[in-house]
Order: sequence, then structure tokens, then C-alpha cells
Amino acid sequence: MKSGAIHINGKPVPSTTTLVKNGDVISHTLHRHEPPVTGKPITIVHEDEGMIVINKPAGIPVHPAGRYNYNSVIEIMRAERGNGWNPMPCNRLDRLTSGVMFIAKHKKAAEELGSKIMGRTIRKEYVARVKGEFPEGEIVCEQPLLQISPKLGLNRVRASGKSARTVFRRMAYYPPDVLGEKSGSGESDGYSIVRCLPLTGRTHQIRVHLQFLGHPISNDPIYSNQKVFGANLGANCASGDDDESVMERLGRMGKQEVAQAVAYHDEMVTEYNRKKAEKLTGEKCDICGTELYSDPGEHELGIYLHAKRYACMGDSWSYETGLPDWSLPPEGVEGPREATEESDPLAAEVAKLDLEDEVKKGDDVKGGAKDEVAKPVEEKA
Repeated sequence: MKSGAIHINGKPVPSTTTLVKNGDVISHTLHRHEPPVTGKPITIVHEDEGMIVINKPAGIPVHPAGRYNYNSVIEIMRAERGNGWNPMPCNRLDRLTSGVMFIAKHKKAAEELGSKIMGRTIRKEYVARVKGEFPEGEIVCEQPLLQISPKLGLNRVRASGKSARTVFRRMAYYPPDVLGEKSGSGESDGYSIVRCLPLTGRTHQIRVHLQFLGHPISNDPIYSNQKVFGANLGANCASGDDDESVMERLGRMGKQEVAQAVAYHDEMVTEYNRKKAEKLTGEKCDICGTELYSDPGEHELGIYLHAKRYACMGDSWSYETGLPDWSLPPEGVEGPREATEESDPLAAEVAKLDLEDEVKKGDDVKGGAKDEVAKPVEEKA
């Protein structure tokens, strides 16, 4: 009230002893800073009386958290459907990841899907664009993962970590001689489109496994950042000897320094856009004293990782999206535009890979959900 945030009939309250009369309109002005997100719409893949399946755009967090509040999937959908509507997400994706998400309309629908997820009957398929020529055939990565810094969102391969298993299969490889001028220094050795089948649900599992294999997602600001991991980008690293220095360098990203993934050096990101990136400006808000950040560049709003399909082994349902634009062949270059039995891990012979038991008993469930949601799985690929 003393700060002038409380108004009566459109005017600041003059003192704490002001009497309120019948019919007076009391309003409160809330001042807050929130980062911008992509303007791409949240599209509907499927909707029935109990569930909405959406295609989440990259760059939008699922829940209000940290500096994000209204710019979140939950609040955007609530604003579109009315403030009385209470969306219940049944799985979550990282802010930078796009793809299939389930939003329950009521508690019963959330519980039904939650029981299927906890029953290990849901298969998930992702698609990623990675640095270099990814090997052909089924590549199974079984490296355990450890959370090194929750604050920085850093996870790495460690023998003391939690078990994790991901199956990868290359869908396409575009070498530099085919790309020509379409690729700059960031993807000078070409890039691959890879389909990913996570059999466990560890935080950043796909991103860290790809980094360990030497083919990180090419625009990943954490795991494909040479300023943080050096020239080899953390390939085959499981020792932990450099954890402190990695955390120190990563802590500067987005604050004193601009985060730079290898793909940011590509010609697709101009010098102007590289400079137009999120970091602390050194200025403070005149009203509330909050430290101010510059707006993120468009290239920082997402990474080349997309949750393409969710399928239930016990039921007959399967929901999927088309391939994202960044995974399609470059203009004038031949390449796959849809999944095929040769390029799709979900169509592969699972028994041949000795993965049948892992799919059934893989621990995908993560805790920490709000009470109104029936233990949703936390998809932090």
C-alpha cells in the first residue's frame, strides 16, 4: 500500500487509514519480469472428453517456474480455455524440447494415463539432429547418469549414477559436400538425423547419451558448448575430474557470457543474431530493482530434439506428430521426410535387440508432481 501498488477507484491509496466505502473498486498492480517465449501456437494432436494431446513448441516451459509464469504451457492453455479450467499435465518436456504432451481435463483421466505410464506400457520415440556422421544400425547406450548440479541443470555419465538405456538409429546423414554453403563452421562435418528410443526416463538422458557418443545435439547450449566442454564436447568422458571447471564455465553462460552451441557458428545464425542473445545486461529495473536480462535470440528458444510419438503397448492408441522442419532434408537434397521401418526404432525387432524386458520394467516414473495430477512422468530428455 505504501508503495502505491494498491488502488481504490483507479487512484493510489493515500494512507493505511483510508476508509473503504461500499461500491469502491480495489485493485492491486503486480510488477514482475518474465522472459519472452516463442510465438508458435500450441497445436492439438488429439482431443476427447478426458484428454488433450498437444504438440508443445520448443521454448515454452510446461509449468510456471523460475522467471516463467504466464509464459508457460499451463497458463497459456488456461488463458485460451478460461481461468476456471485446470489443466493437468501427465508428462513433461524440457523447455527447449518440442513434441507430444498429454494434458488431462480431469483427475480421473490423469489417473488412468498415470497408471499406464507406471505400468511401463508406454513407448516413446524422439527425433534429434546431431553433430557429425552418426553410426548406422541400432546403437544402444547404457551409460548411467548422475545429476551433477540441479541449479545449472547439468547431468553427466558417471559410474555412480542411475541406470539409463537409450536405443538410437540413424535416419539420415547430410555430409558437408552435399550441404555445400548450407552449413557453416558449426556443422562443417555435416549432421545426422537420429531417432531415439529412451527405455528409462532420466533427466537429459537423450542429450547426455548423445554427447557421450560424440554426437551431441548440435544446437544444445549445454552439451554442445565448446566454451564449457572444450573441443571434444565431452565425448566418452565419465571420470568427473573436470566437473568443477565445467560447472564454473557453465555458470557464466546466460549471465556474464552468451551460451554458444556449435550450431550457433553456422551460417544459419548470423553475427547479428549471435549477439542478440540472453545474458545479464548489468542494468536494474527502476521500479523493483530486479537485474535485467537481454531478450533471447530466436536461435536460443529451442534445441533439435522433438518427442515425435507416444504409443501404448497394451492398448491400440498411438499419437504422433510430423517431423519437425529442422529434421527435413535441406532444400535440393534428397532425404527421408517420414518414418520408415528401416529408420524407425519402434518398428525395429525389439526382441532381437534384447530390449523387451527393459521396455516392460524400465523405470520411467519420476516424482515431484502436484497433488491433483496422478504421479505424472517427468520427461526430461
